[in-house]
Amino acid sequence: MGEPEPSAGTSHGLDEGTRTAVQRRLEAVVRENRFTVAVVFPAIGAVTLVASAEGMLPGALAYNPLLILFGTLVMRSPLVVGLLPRIGWWALGCLGALTAYTYAIEIVGIRTDWPYGAFEYTIQLGPMLFGEVPLALPLFFIPLVCNAYLLTLLVLGERADRTAVRLATAVASVVAIDLVLDPAAVAIGFWAYVPPGPYYGVPRSNYLGWVISGTVAVALVDLAFDREALLERVRTCEFILDDLVSFVLLWGGINVLYGNWIAAAVAGAFCVGLAATGRYDLTFLRTALPATGR
Repeated sequence: MGEPEPSAGTSHGLDEGTRTAVQRRLEAVVRENRFTVAVVFPAIGAVTLVASAEGMLPGALAYNPLLILFGTLVMRSPLVVGLLPRIGWWALGCLGALTAYTYAIEIVGIRTDWPYGAFEYTIQLGPMLFGEVPLALPLFFIPLVCNAYLLTLLVLGERADRTAVRLATAVASVVAIDLVLDPAAVAIGFWAYVPPGPYYGVPRSNYLGWVISGTVAVALVDLAFDREALLERVRTCEFILDDLVSFVLLWGGINVLYGNWIAAAVAGAFCVGLAATGRYDLTFLRTALPATGR
């Protein structure tokens, strides 16, 4: 892979040589641990979360928020490291606005039951903001939007040049991600809807809410980056979508274990989309597996 090409305004107090060296080191760490991050972590996560839901773990380990946050951070690392060279001050501002929006719409949803429907968190996913929503909520939500957007750019190719097509497809991908996430999260007791809805306990209103929140989120991500520079980075950074791989394995696996077959099929559709990028085949296994396992 070529040398990182930071966007204008990405210095953040570091000279270009130092920034490039740090970026290269981070990429090397991610590249050397791809299989562990993209496959081992979600597999362990799925087993641990299901064991927590089924009362098979001791209290100190069941739904342990530190373990949940640590595992999430590790699985997000390929996306974060992959995007770093394209995050300048403008992108930070847009992502900051998206962070504020993420908190705001979740708090509105908790307090008013709009736009997702009546729901409540049934466990604490780490520290809770105002005692109502997880402080780490942007860590859970924003990468999902970024993954959907990046996959859209790769799969659409030249059709992504059309703004309406690009944004509509990315929003549909975000909603599809939640078709996988929400049934599994309900199954393992992360949150619950009152009353339960027809889609594995999830109400239809939830997906109307995701269309609304996803549209705003995708628009802000689209605004945040220079699309040509971002697409160049996505094409040359082979691990940038590994976070989506771990998402599919973790939440798709949980859906399979609970017999949520429609949700599992949607996860399978993402596998097809990832395969269409040409980077997740036998070559991925050869490059991602530890040297001792090849």
